[in-house]
Amino acid sequence: MAGLHAAVMRADLRIPSSGSLKAKRRVLKSLIARLSTPAPVAVAEVDHQDLWQRATLGIAAVAPQEGQVIRLLHVAERTIRESHEVELLGTAIEHCGAPE
Repeated sequence: MAGLHAAVMRADLRIPSSGSLKAKRRVLKSLIARLSTPAPVAVAEVDHQDLWQRATLGIAAVAPQEGQVIRLLHVAERTIRESHEVELLGTAIEHCGAPE
């Protein structure tokens, strides 16, 4: 599949209202659904699974142009920032490039 570009974003979150793992899962499930709606991205919790108020999401995007991939991840970041249930502590984007 020549011409595809991929990138991943790591999003570190704080969930201040969470008092249990069940409450954390509810918040994350809702957020992941919102992230997948406006943009075709794959989302998974990748760290801090055992902490009530912390989470790290891995968000992956693939598109024909590099600019599209970056826009998809920026839409995801904006969606997280607009959420009232989580605080975005930081992000890191890694370009996976295009296959040869």
